[in-house]
Amino acid sequence: MSRAGTLRTLLALATSAILWTATTAQAELSITQGSGLPSAQAPSAAAQEWLYTLRPGENYHQVAKELLARGYNASRLLQFNNIEEDALVAEGDSIRIPLHWLKRQPDAARVTSVSGSVQLISGANGRKIPLTPNTLIRAGDEIISSSGSATVSLADGSEVRLAPDSRLIFNRLTQYGKSGMVDTRLRLNKGEVHTRVRPVIEGGARFEIETPSAVAAVRGTAFALQTSATGSSLQVTEGVVDFGVPGKTRRIPAGYSATVSTQPSGGLTIRRLPPAPDVNPLPATLTQLPATLKWAPSPATQHRLDIFESGSGRWVESRELDGSQFDISMLDNGAYEIHLAALTNRGTTGLPAVVPVKVDLQAKAASLIAPDEGSLADDDMPEFSWSLNGQNEVARVEIAEDDSFNDLVTSSEWAPETSALPLRPLSPGQYYWRVVTEAGGTSVATSETRKVVVNGSLPPVRIISINYVDSQVRVFWEKVRTAQEYHLQLSEEPEFQNIIKEATLPETTAALRLIPGRRYFVRLKALSDAPLTSRWGPGRELYLE
Repeated sequence: MSRAGTLRTLLALATSAILWTATTAQAELSITQGSGLPSAQAPSAAAQEWLYTLRPGENYHQVAKELLARGYNASRLLQFNNIEEDALVAEGDSIRIPLHWLKRQPDAARVTSVSGSVQLISGANGRKIPLTPNTLIRAGDEIISSSGSATVSLADGSEVRLAPDSRLIFNRLTQYGKSGMVDTRLRLNKGEVHTRVRPVIEGGARFEIETPSAVAAVRGTAFALQTSATGSSLQVTEGVVDFGVPGKTRRIPAGYSATVSTQPSGGLTIRRLPPAPDVNPLPATLTQLPATLKWAPSPATQHRLDIFESGSGRWVESRELDGSQFDISMLDNGAYEIHLAALTNRGTTGLPAVVPVKVDLQAKAASLIAPDEGSLADDDMPEFSWSLNGQNEVARVEIAEDDSFNDLVTSSEWAPETSALPLRPLSPGQYYWRVVTEAGGTSVATSETRKVVVNGSLPPVRIISINYVDSQVRVFWEKVRTAQEYHLQLSEEPEFQNIIKEATLPETTAALRLIPGRRYFVRLKALSDAPLTSRWGPGRELYLE
């Protein structure tokens, strides 16, 4: 037999021995048995090593460089595996690596969504700041949700959703180099978390959530965990969780709940979860809201409904319901998961029925009612009214000086109403107004445009400054918002009885050529297309030496 063949045979035998040891050490126990799991005892020899399989194009030198900590190299790796330096190691061959040889580095988590009031306490300096999306969470940090909720994505893709009124500490966030193994340890001091954990790599990876009364060791699963002064409760919907007081955990499979009581006569109680409710299907896409979710009556007197945003995991809504239906309303456009589960008389949540749904609402243009086109308003806070033509829409009126609406003068608040007042008074002048409707947070429609004239007198124009350059004078004046043009008069006496020059100008500056040694006076007033009165501003003296 060739040296390479001998190597593969030895590795295969070693692999079989390690896998047999791991299998016997991790064999599942029936939930009716009372003994703890071997994982709560001293680590076995197999748990101290990781069996790494070479990928295409890899060799042991690359493995050593990418995975091993400082002080460990390819030669030591070969020696540990009883492999000679010139031996051929190919794709599919396995190498045993002691766990303490692997690189370890901090592995930050990231906040993907926040709803309501949530605080972050830094483990580095103890500062408390509002939690925001994309915040990096590092070991030692704590999240406190009061009236809000948050979703955190771990580096390996696992997800943790924190319910309102909860406290969660990230005790350890460690990655073993590029091995794909992680060591994640959290502590839930209060409240509730929902987690979806990616399958961990056997032999070294670890995911644990500790509470004041219990510990949950996870292999790759979806579960919910609650803790309070009376104890801790677990509900497993996928996979398995090792749960119980430290040192005496039991393996809880999907479809079961477990409770650890803080009472002296308590202990670990395991029960089967109520089955998922039989939910009537919804359309794959909801084009109008509200929509009614219905389910078949069951022995449960109450149900719990949670709505999560599919992309970010954001916890949109959570409530307990009587009856067998719920009206879905006020959701923005997007994809969601609706989780509906029966509640036991102890308050335990059963297996959830998961209903994926997409919301795609389309806004429709509103129909304008008042004021009429070109009408005259005697009030500087006129009321605008319209009718809505879509479902679940909010609207606001927008007011501008021109029909392009590039520069809004004012608007109203967004509201599901059909009338509104502007946010601030309107100066006399001509305006354009329209109504913008929005549905689902992303779909927008705009109504037709109308003119309205606010009655009154245009304010007088005040000259700001006068610049002299040689025999030329440049005059600058304030802009009047609703003015289309300005009328300028030049006179040789302050009473403006004898006008020697006048002009209509679209800008707020003008250049005048004057005779040196003579005194002049200039004044302006604003002009509008609307039938409004206007007043002259105060005159200013001009004089060239």
